[in-house]
Amino acid sequence: MFESLTDKLGSALRNLRGVGRLSEDNMADALKEVRTALLSADVHFKVAREFIDRVQTACVGQEVLKSVTPGQQIIKIIHDELVKLLGEGTTELTAKRPLKILMVGLHGSGKTTSTAKLGKLLKKKGARPFVVACDVQRPAAIDQLEILAKQEELAFYGDRVSKDVPAIGSKALDLALAQNADVILFDTAGRLQIDTDLIEEVKTLRARVQPDEILLVADGALGQEAVNVAKAFHEALGLTGLILTKLDGDARGGAALSIKSITGVPIKYVGTGEKTSDFDTFYPDRLASRILGMGDVVSLVEKAQENIDQKEAERMAEKMRKAEFDLDDFLAQMQQVKKMGSMQSIMGMIPGMSGVQLPDDADRQMKRTEAIIQSMTKQERRKPQILNGSRRQRIANGAGVKIVEVNQLLKQFQQMQKMMKMMKGGGSKKMMRQLEAMRGKGGGGFPGM
Repeated sequence: MFESLTDKLGSALRNLRGVGRLSEDNMADALKEVRTALLSADVHFKVAREFIDRVQTACVGQEVLKSVTPGQQIIKIIHDELVKLLGEGTTELTAKRPLKILMVGLHGSGKTTSTAKLGKLLKKKGARPFVVACDVQRPAAIDQLEILAKQEELAFYGDRVSKDVPAIGSKALDLALAQNADVILFDTAGRLQIDTDLIEEVKTLRARVQPDEILLVADGALGQEAVNVAKAFHEALGLTGLILTKLDGDARGGAALSIKSITGVPIKYVGTGEKTSDFDTFYPDRLASRILGMGDVVSLVEKAQENIDQKEAERMAEKMRKAEFDLDDFLAQMQQVKKMGSMQSIMGMIPGMSGVQLPDDADRQMKRTEAIIQSMTKQERRKPQILNGSRRQRIANGAGVKIVEVNQLLKQFQQMQKMMKMMKGGGSKKMMRQLEAMRGKGGGGFPGM
């Protein structure tokens, strides 16, 4: 989502390299470019102006430390200001139990899906969530929430007969407490736009269930319109937090960078995809680091811990150390990495790699590689050397690819095995030459690596 902003900020700050002291003169052009980058990302003009003023005040006259360059120092200052802009401090939900959460928003913002996603996330943290379908306006809303709840093994309540939303909420609350649920999420109705009926319905439900948190689910792709929606809901209901969805799209990021400053309401969660796993707690400092191309190692490690089996990883590492790594092992590794998200999202978390653009079909290439290996027999995966022409053609037909793709995969796997043997024998310099040779051939490395 922030690739364009990251590129433009990086370009603006490159001009300060080699400068011995930050001054108004050498800062002027760079900050002008930073301001342009923010505005092109659809950040509110007032927010962009105030941001630049704060950065300029913090930068001018500062001596550059011997250990850092002016470029590095201004990145640190901009990072700190971005954290403030995004909402520094805790973004956690209140620790009260049982915790009642009212989910509000417009049609199409992803409210019902976010209800299930939040329930799943809280369940992983040890909570006992209970989701309630209070959207009686949209016919499929109750069915959608029930399906998602069943999929994620969340307790659910819905009433397809009654249209009395406050009564539905009150009955569900009693049922949830009787079942010892400690987090109750109420999915309310939305509209195409904010109107009196929508606000009044949510207000009556709020009065009946007395929620501890009122979270607005806002479509991050709407830019400044999402900010206006948040402002209107906050004035009417007194929001306690925001959930920004669809941050995996081509949106420019203006909503995320403006919404806290304009509304005063913190972003608590972000939705980054359609799957129920594509939902994360919002950390301003981590997003600021990613925007500036500094990566997000903490989130990367957390995703690895959540999705990769430690014992299996240790077993794989030992096999690689002994040069016993086969295609079966590679398939298992690739399937674990897939659980962490798209290849581009993983690259964005690695310091210095956020600006690297993978081919558009990188994830499809990984699926093709997976299909090729899965089309092999167990014996073929363990002993690729037995793969003659007829076997390779059978595998290509089974995977729905051309035989040249099978040949390319096997050739690169052979090179990988050679490197492992070099590592085993201590030939690190020779291995690096082999890596350079592979890269020089334009193969792009082992598919899916």
